[in-house]
Amino acid sequence: MNTAFIARKITLSDSFKEKAEQRLKKLDRFFDDPRAQVVVSAQKDTATVELTLWADGMIYRAEKQDRDKMDALDDAVDTLIRRIRKNKTRLQKKVKASAFEVPGETYGEEETFELLRTKEVALRPMSPDEAILQMNLLGHSFFVYENAETGEVNVVYRRSEDGYGLIVPKK
Repeated sequence: MNTAFIARKITLSDSFKEKAEQRLKKLDRFFDDPRAQVVVSAQKDTATVELTLWADGMIYRAEKQDRDKMDALDDAVDTLIRRIRKNKTRLQKKVKASAFEVPGETYGEEETFELLRTKEVALRPMSPDEAILQMNLLGHSFFVYENAETGEVNVVYRRSEDGYGLIVPKK
């Protein structure tokens, strides 16, 4: 597994990196050649671990906080494994190998409306079910995608009352 470590307001020791790579090897049984990014940040006495995994054209993400950064990493890995197992049959049926590429991130200039961040995403054709699956794997509340049937940009989102919604543009 190709793993990149990013530390924010904390110093990561080599022993932490080695132990983290050992724990991330649990994810190798699900994918052939996954790529992982581990972002560790600290605030006061709490460590936050953001784990992002790119594999088979999909993105998996988990974020956990704990007093100990290793405990937070373990929780994040366990969360990813749970999400992958929960959606295993859906993934096998629905997801294409090139369902989604790693998006590039750019930061916009400050304007009168205080646009703090601009994110570019590569849109791949997929069904609403595939988009909902991708949204759940990322842990987001909405997901923008290209509808495979119509070729239009659509948005799926998690409704506050349970269930999901779909936004379709009207011309």
